[in-house]
Amino acid sequence: MIENNETIPESNDSIDRLIHEPARLKIILYLYVVESADFVYLLRQTGLTKGNLSAHLQKLEHNGYVEITKEFLNRIPRTLISLTERGKTAFEEYRVVIKEMLNY
Repeated sequence: MIENNETIPESNDSIDRLIHEPARLKIILYLYVVESADFVYLLRQTGLTKGNLSAHLQKLEHNGYVEITKEFLNRIPRTLISLTERGKTAFEEYRVVIKEMLNY
């Protein structure tokens, strides 16, 4: 029950909408616990299609949350994705906001 002097936290202003989108949240969650992950790993873990995963990664990269590196491993192309410091900070701030809202 809400007391007269209490207010519900403003979720619209404090939630990072880029992270809050379910597919991007999954991607960031997986990347947060590893140093880097390849595209195929994220594809399998998230259950997204190649096109969908690519589109979400582009949005995250455009906003500086992930770094995408392309390399060759035994002549086979490999795409590595890692969370940037900005991405880590944004996710940690997102976690704080969600915890505050859930503890309310």
